[in-house]
Amino acid sequence: MANAEECREALEQLSRNMTKSTGDVRKAAALDRSLSCRITDLDLTFTGRLRDGRIQDVVVAPGAPAGKAEIRLTMSSDDLVALVGGRLNFASAWASGRVRLEAGFRDLLRLRTLL
Repeated sequence: MANAEECREALEQLSRNMTKSTGDVRKAAALDRSLSCRITDLDLTFTGRLRDGRIQDVVVAPGAPAGKAEIRLTMSSDDLVALVGGRLNFASAWASGRVRLEAGFRDLLRLRTLL
């Protein structure tokens, strides 16, 4: 099981990856939305803002998120680290229920480019 610091590092790496992206991926990452990433096995939630093609203002809190972010991810710590590290395919993890993504329909359409 990955720890909280490894999860934070994975989110920072995801943010760096989005910053370096080009074309449609860059356009999809250009949303301005609140974001939460619930880590079920650690009982933690990382919250922040997807803005200017990167994840900003990340904070961590115990338990479920206090509010409802516009983009909500739920997964285990190991799955987060594996997704960002390229060892887990998002589409298959989402289809199997290992990873949950909740967002508005328009955002889902834009985010599919990132995934």
